[in-house]
This record gives sequence, C-alpha cells and structure tokens, in this order.
Amino acid sequence: MSTTDAPPPTPGIQPAPASVAAGSGPAPTAVTAPAPDPADTPDSPARRLRHNADFRRFWFGEGVSLFGSQITALALPLTAVLTLGAGPEELGVLRFLQLVPFLLFALPFGVWVDRSRRRPVLIGANLARLVLIGAVPLLATVDQLHLWALFAVTFGVGVATVLFDVCWMSYVPVLVRDPKQLVVANGKLGATSSAADAAGPSLGGALVGALTAPVTLALDALSYLVSTIALALIRTREPVPPAPARRRRLSAELGEGLRWVIGDGYLRAIALVGAACNFITAGVQSLFLVYVVSDQGLDPALLGLVFSVGAVGGIGGALVTSRLLARFRLGRVYVGSLAVAFAACALIPVVGGTPPVRVALYTALYLLMFGGVTTGNIVVLSLRQTITPRALLGRMNAAMRMLMVGFGAIGAPVGGVLGGAIGVRQALFVMSAAAIVMLVPILLSPVGRLRQMPPPAAEPADAS
Repeated sequence: MSTTDAPPPTPGIQPAPASVAAGSGPAPTAVTAPAPDPADTPDSPARRLRHNADFRRFWFGEGVSLFGSQITALALPLTAVLTLGAGPEELGVLRFLQLVPFLLFALPFGVWVDRSRRRPVLIGANLARLVLIGAVPLLATVDQLHLWALFAVTFGVGVATVLFDVCWMSYVPVLVRDPKQLVVANGKLGATSSAADAAGPSLGGALVGALTAPVTLALDALSYLVSTIALALIRTREPVPPAPARRRRLSAELGEGLRWVIGDGYLRAIALVGAACNFITAGVQSLFLVYVVSDQGLDPALLGLVFSVGAVGGIGGALVTSRLLARFRLGRVYVGSLAVAFAACALIPVVGGTPPVRVALYTALYLLMFGGVTTGNIVVLSLRQTITPRALLGRMNAAMRMLMVGFGAIGAPVGGVLGGAIGVRQALFVMSAAAIVMLVPILLSPVGRLRQMPPPAAEPADAS
C-alpha cells in the first residue's frame, strides 16, 4: 500500500490557449465536475469512456501485466529460496536490486519519455521484461540458473519497470482527451491494481505449488506478451513531441521535473505527504510481519489472508472515488481518505484479543488503509495530470516516483533497526505516533482546500 502514482496507473488534458500560456487573455475557467454524474446519464464521462476502445485495450493489457507482476514478486524470491537455496541475506539483495533502479533511473527516464512518443517506449519496456523473466525458466531447464543470474534478471526487470511506470501515466492522457474523465479512468486502473494486489499473491502461491517457481515465471512472461499485443492494437495517433527551440543539456532537463514539483504548491504538498506515507507504511508493514508471526504466533496462512482481503479495500476505494467527488469537495475527499488510512495504520499496535478477533481486526484495519490510500491516489494522480503541462508529464512523474519509492525503500530498514533497538511493538507505537502527526500536514495541505479540479495546465512556449 502506498501513495505512489498508483496503479498502478489517464486521460488527455487539452492545453490552454496560447494567450493563456503567454500570460494574456482571459483566465481559463475551472473544470467543473471532475467526477461523473452518479446517475450515469448518456452524456456522462463514465458512459463516454466506455466507448473509448483504445483506453479499454490499454486497461486490459495493464491489468494482465499487473497480475503478472504480482506473481513475479512472489515467484522470483521463491525461485531463489527453493531452487537455489538462498538465505535472508540473498533475499535482501534481491529486494534492493528491485527497488534501486527507481533511485538511479527515474529522472533520466522522465527526460526520455518527454522527448519520445510513449507507446513505443511502453512496448519496449514490456518486451524487455518478457525476455528477462522468460530467461529464468530457460536457464533452469538447462541447469544453468545461478544466483548471480537471478540478481541480474531482477535488476533488469526493475529498470524496465521504472521505464514503464514513468511512461504510462504520461501516455494515458493521449488516449482520453476529456479532462472530466480523469477520475473515472484513474478509478478503473486503480481498481484493477487493487484486484491484482488482492488476488496476485494467492494466485502466485498456488501456481508455484502446482508448477514450481521457474515455470510460474514462464507464465508471467506471457502476461507481458499479452500486454504488448494490447498496446500494439491501439490506433490513437500520438504526435511526435515538438523539438525544443534551442538545444538543451540533459542536466537541465533532469532537474526540470524536480523544480516543477517543488515549485508548484499542490505538487509539493502531494510529494511530501506521499513520501511520508510510504515511509511510514513501509516501516509498519515490515514490523507487522515480525510482530504478528513471531510475537503473536499468527499462522502465516492467516497473515496472507489478512493482506489479500485487506487489498479488497483498494477495489472499494477505487469504485467509490467518483461518487465521493460528485458529492463532496475534492479537498474533503483527499483529506478524509488519507485520514482514514493513517488512523487505521496507527491502531495496529493496540489490537488485542483472541487470535480470531485479532485476525478480524487486522483485516478491517487493512481494508481501511488500502481503501483510503487508493482513493487518495486517484485524487492526486488526476490532479497531477491536470495541472502539469503535457511536455513535462514524464519528468514530473519520474520525480514523484523517485521521491516516493525512495522514501518507501528507506522506511522498511528504519523500521527494522528501530524494532531491534527498542522492541517490535514499541517500534510500531513510534510509527503509529508518526502516522498521527502526519494528519497535521494533510489537514494544512493546499490540496485539502480545493473545491474542484483546477483548470488544465497551459503548455510552455518552449516545450522540450
């Protein structure tokens, strides 16, 4: 669970008139309703989005690859343990190699995405993952699979995943042209991501048990083939990004996404709250595993049930976001959803009672956490796509991914060190206190004061 750019993972933003970009002429009017009419009238954004065949193709392909990614997240470490006899140190290296590409490559990939048409980049990233993951069962078949090869595959898949993640958020606005459909499209993608979170681990475990981990990875490779075919069938023509008026240095473009995020009040607030949320939730989840299994003796199978059922809350959050935005101010939905998520996170160490009661309470808290974070994700992703010029979308998304994934990666080891120093339950209380403190910047955030979606961003005169 995280307030990343989630899903994973929409709609096109029409640029403001040139006079607005130049600072003259009448100010644009705000986009009226960012959410569809609850009655789902024939002219509602939800109804019109259903007729967008290219978005449906992208949505289907993204859904298949998301389920495949969840299977990989389980099958790769199980391959290391069951096939290669890896220990906890090797698994730690695998996790590091999976996350470190976000810190190393997110910003340069953002520049690449803004300079290129996005669909070929997405297809290339999928094909790279197909080849890399497909190599594992092939190497295992000929008895040439070694731990160093699995490390290399994990790092390569991580690099391709960074490229895909940075690119897709900038590509969907090409497929969906109406800004009023933003929340609807993001809600569909968010629900699919939450469904993959809920069902993926269970499906992956069943496949590994029935087919072995390497063979399961072969099926995952096929999921990226399906996603690639879906992308190839998209017919919407994507214009080539205009060449900059003057030659620009890569270093200048690398910093432009960060400067845009830091310089915009809404984006700066989203980044700070999201990074802190990822830090806290990563720390809580790493401590939670040790706490409930080692300290409370909870059966690992029941723990998997807690996570899978809890992830269903994300589906619910995605399904109700449009209706919430139709009834309440955008800022209230943002504040309320994240307040629910942080409050649920803070209650974890106070749960008590018999094992069945604890399982029920943990599941309820995870339902609230996933639901709140998913709703908040959809709101802020739609806001980010609206207020960022299309020429900067790739770099903005890359800067967000680097900041949020970086803080999420730090949260887990910090939680572990804290748990070793003062005890796991005490460390959970510290993280709970941090979650409660985070309610203050959420309440003070300028996003919380928004009544509705701001007007679409104007394209800069010198688009790069």
